[in-house]
Amino acid sequence: MILIEALRSGWQAILANRLRSILTTLGIMIGVAAVIILVAFGQGASNSVTSSIQSLGSNLLTITPENPNRGGEIVNPSVQELTVDDAAALNDPIAAPDIAGAAPEKRAAVTCTIDDLSHSTQVVGTWPSYFSITNSPVASGAYFTNADELSGRRITVIGSTVAENLFPDSDPLGKRISCNGVPFTVVGVQQEKGASFTNPDDVIVAPLSAVENSLTGYGEVSLISVQATSPDTTDLAEAQAIAILDERHGTVEGTRDFEIFNQASLLETANTALGVFTALLGAVGAISLLVGGIGITNIMLVSVTERTREIGIRKAIGASRRFILLQFLLEATVLSVFGATAGLLVALLVSRVEIAGISPSVVPISVVGAYVISVAIGLFFGSYPAKRAASLRPIEALRHE
Repeated sequence: MILIEALRSGWQAILANRLRSILTTLGIMIGVAAVIILVAFGQGASNSVTSSIQSLGSNLLTITPENPNRGGEIVNPSVQELTVDDAAALNDPIAAPDIAGAAPEKRAAVTCTIDDLSHSTQVVGTWPSYFSITNSPVASGAYFTNADELSGRRITVIGSTVAENLFPDSDPLGKRISCNGVPFTVVGVQQEKGASFTNPDDVIVAPLSAVENSLTGYGEVSLISVQATSPDTTDLAEAQAIAILDERHGTVEGTRDFEIFNQASLLETANTALGVFTALLGAVGAISLLVGGIGITNIMLVSVTERTREIGIRKAIGASRRFILLQFLLEATVLSVFGATAGLLVALLVSRVEIAGISPSVVPISVVGAYVISVAIGLFFGSYPAKRAASLRPIEALRHE
């Protein structure tokens, strides 16, 4: 009964000062909305980056030649380039049982034209296994085959960005484009992956033999893409690749002339960094919530001063110290909860808007946390004014003007 009566009295006080109550809840609303929205955008950014990395394959390894020149000083003069034979050795199922496939890549910058349209991009000369290794399905058309590679056919599978720039209003399949003066026939268009650190859709992929014959010449390859049999065997596949290349290049740890980039490690590092970023965004929002709590303290102190005579009368007719304390605590808590509810509604509306290519993702724990913190703020920041009201002596309160 005391709780219900205290709640009723607190509610009447809130209604008696509607404008002041609305302005008080506004601070809490902004704080709660800021926490939920900022965490949602942080989570959305994390999902976007994670999706981009996973689209390349979480069990992907990239082997590149080591740069022998560091800071102007040659630190490893015996560097050997990566070759097609190195890629072939990595496809040995006996020496590398945890490697599903490896494909060499020879890359070069080219300018491709058709009619009066031109686009600068990158050509990748590789084997047909490249498409499965790098998780690059086609949206239309088909891949080139081993027969195309052996015969050096000048055909290509283009990325979606290249298709948009060279064929804005037509179907590219079967059309011939000229790259640095060399004609290539389009046989497929890759499915769009979306940008990550670089744009994987801005590329044309052709048989390695055709690229070497017509554009780059023979010799070393730019890199080797390696696919582990599963995400769980990525580390084993990396160890097996290192062992094979060490044997072929005559190197050991500390003198290796190649570097292996583990996509799974990148994903883990990115998730860690983005987790810290999201936590910092939540902390910024929490500062707004703290400011709202200070606003509650200020308003409740004003309320205590204005209602000093009322408190004195209540005490004079028998209201207990506990009742007065409970009344003001509940009044502050109700203001906080109303502000939190309004903040949640605002946050849910804003989270439907995509900004800078990021789709916010509301994190349930941030919603629960915002509500819990708002109630705690009402109790904490309302406790001092409530104690001050409860400690007033009736005779002094009645004398107050």
